[in-house]
Amino acid sequence: MKVPEFSPGLEGVVAAETAVSEVDGANGRLIYRGGYLIEDLAKVASFEETSYLLWNGALPDKRELETLRHQMAAARRLKDSARDALKCLEADTDPMDVLRTIVSAQGAAKAITKPTLDEAIALTAVFPTIVAASFRRRQGTEPLEPREDLGHAANLLWMMEGREASPERVHWLDTYLVLLADHGLNASTFTARVIASTGSDLASCVVGAIAALKGPAHGGATYAARSMLDKIGSAENAEKWLREQHAQHARFPGFGHRVYRTYDPRAKILREMAKEAAPELYKTAAHTEEVALQILHEAHPDRPNATNVDFWASVVLTGVGIPKELFTCLFATSRVAGWTAHVLESLADLRLIRPASVWKGPQPGNKPLPIASR
Repeated sequence: MKVPEFSPGLEGVVAAETAVSEVDGANGRLIYRGGYLIEDLAKVASFEETSYLLWNGALPDKRELETLRHQMAAARRLKDSARDALKCLEADTDPMDVLRTIVSAQGAAKAITKPTLDEAIALTAVFPTIVAASFRRRQGTEPLEPREDLGHAANLLWMMEGREASPERVHWLDTYLVLLADHGLNASTFTARVIASTGSDLASCVVGAIAALKGPAHGGATYAARSMLDKIGSAENAEKWLREQHAQHARFPGFGHRVYRTYDPRAKILREMAKEAAPELYKTAAHTEEVALQILHEAHPDRPNATNVDFWASVVLTGVGIPKELFTCLFATSRVAGWTAHVLESLADLRLIRPASVWKGPQPGNKPLPIASR
């Protein structure tokens, strides 16, 4: 019997064919459905347009976009059962736990149903409502109802703060949502596709993806990057702090990537936005980036040490006014478009994902002793 080849972390293993997005790590490119480079798409498309693209394979025209906006606006409210579930959670519950639980309640059904585009739209639309409700409960204030006259990003900020955000803040948040909407077969997207391969419903796929994203090695990196900048405090402290951390073999959150061998294209866009969104924090972050890359190059000159999306996302989200405790939820609010697009795509050739494993236990033949003899 042939022993299967083992690839830790499934690195280099091709597990799916997809047209949703492609990560060209060698050349530092992210390509969304239809062949659009992320830097080109981010200049002209809103999150709603980007979601439509990922779901349908083409950018919407004016009529199609207006229809989608109406559909999303109509799906923003929580079901009564989801509202009740929210009230049962402690106000200080981890926001990602709130999101996972309430998405499950919102998607609860009497029987398993095949995932549909309408469900994808509805789930994507309700994420800001859940995130904002979680935030306000932690602040000791009542959640606000969503407004149907605001766009996706603007509505999220309205429900958090109770006032309309400036066009600049809405633009920064909307661009962030576009940039993070999909990224190949990452851990959470793969989780969603694994669940979909069992024939499960869309809400279950998304709940599983949220659980995967919660991990600090995946969705929690933006929070970690912001926490690092908090500890550094100012540009003049950056080198001393980073060198002390490096001497203790600590990682620098926001640097390095499993796929990119060069600067993350999303980070480039966010870096430019950060100059305007958070000018003071930008100064500290820019110097921190310079020193961190220098230290990493000194230690590993043969490795591709580059900044990833999490570092500059933490600065931009701070400029938008998002507390770092919600960073992973904001990641999910964007990525749900990609998760659902991948699930819908997988339905065309649904096959149970069931990889093999390499046995590393003892050779068979041990005889179990009865309990009295052990």
